[in-house]
Amino acid sequence: MYEAKSKEIVLRRVREALAKSAPFLPPTPDFSSPLHQQVPLEDMSIVFAENFIKNAGVFVYCENEEDFFDQLYVYKQEQQLQHLYVWEPNLQKAIYQAGIDFVADEENFVPGADAGLTTCEALITRTGSILVSSANAGGRRLSVYPTTHLVIAKASQLVPDIKDGLQRVRDKYKENFPSMVSLVSGPSRTADIEKTLVMGAHGPKQLVLFLIDDLPH
Repeated sequence: MYEAKSKEIVLRRVREALAKSAPFLPPTPDFSSPLHQQVPLEDMSIVFAENFIKNAGVFVYCENEEDFFDQLYVYKQEQQLQHLYVWEPNLQKAIYQAGIDFVADEENFVPGADAGLTTCEALITRTGSILVSSANAGGRRLSVYPTTHLVIAKASQLVPDIKDGLQRVRDKYKENFPSMVSLVSGPSRTADIEKTLVMGAHGPKQLVLFLIDDLPH
């Protein structure tokens, strides 16, 4: 008798629950929509520069390639960079024609590299980061060992976010995707020891970007 009564109570509660209206369900989120606010194309260089500088990077705007050579020469003189390593053939040729001294071989590279000059794959506007890979002649080392990492890039390499930069790498190299792709966001730093920030702990103490404006005006 008791068991039948208990069963009746349970069934009644089930019927009451089914009679009620369904609870409100929130709409399914659109995972294809951008998470962050879109930056207009004409403002991307400004937003990138602001974020890059926040990361303690040194930003140098260049009106064109000739201006880049002038800016590089001045920076090299002001910072007294005696050994500027350049391993990418196209960069070597251009810098040689501009009359700027550089080191093309690897002799005394690790102990004597004041600075290394490399290209990059893309510039990530939202984070102010530089996307580099092992695909160029600088490989993995030229952006890590020298005290100063100099990067030359063009405004046309600006992309909104990280996924856009990775897609650009996929489109460029296809099945020969680089073995290393990395984001560089300012000088090397760590706060592992007693939460004290140390700059240049495991890599360059200074990151300098020369951005050549190649966009139509």
